[in-house]
Amino acid sequence: MPRHSSQQRVRALDFARGLTVISMIAFHACYDAVYLYGIPLDFFSNESIQTIWRASISWTFLFLAGWMTIHSRNNAKRASLYGAAALAVYLATTVASVDTPISFGILYCMAASTVLFIMVQPMFRKSPWVFALLSFALFLGSRAVPETLYEFPGFEWLGFPSQGFSSGDYYPIIPYSFLYLTGAAAGMGWKSSKDSDSTLYPAWMYAFGCKPIEWIGRHSLVIYLAHQPLLILLFTVAAP
Repeated sequence: MPRHSSQQRVRALDFARGLTVISMIAFHACYDAVYLYGIPLDFFSNESIQTIWRASISWTFLFLAGWMTIHSRNNAKRASLYGAAALAVYLATTVASVDTPISFGILYCMAASTVLFIMVQPMFRKSPWVFALLSFALFLGSRAVPETLYEFPGFEWLGFPSQGFSSGDYYPIIPYSFLYLTGAAAGMGWKSSKDSDSTLYPAWMYAFGCKPIEWIGRHSLVIYLAHQPLLILLFTVAAP
């Protein structure tokens, strides 16, 4: 049975990210059609469908981003990259003024969560599965925090939006960093459960996939940054 080195691509993870990116593009295409261009899509007007679909995308992104900390050579560099991308999105959406500017969106959450992981990872190593369960419980228990208006101006980044705050995409530290840390702790627990002589993942995860979708998964950040401007361009050209 062939061995798989830690440097080999885990195609199943790329595939999962790729499918999530495709779902994200479809969601934003529906959003743009309905709210920016007035194209009626009855199914998308259902708030429950929007909520579930949005959560399926963002929760998967955050959990997988946390899990990938075990594969990163430099998580501080990852945090910096996410932070720079978050700043670029904020500036672009503010200048373009097509919709509500994005403050403290999902890229910000990934940047902040990666920094937080770097700070707490020594504790995770002791009992990673315990911390995974604890982090997930904290995520579920604090999900309503940003939806409740606490008057703490200046703490929107943490999860306490004031009445005047608005954002087109809002993923503050509370509760969403707990989901990222769930993925990070689970990944650490998975890795620590493997012997040094064994492969990290089952063989099918290295072999399974679809090259076009894997390619999308490998370039998810670039596609995330480019997809919305391209959608706006397409809708503008196609609009009667």
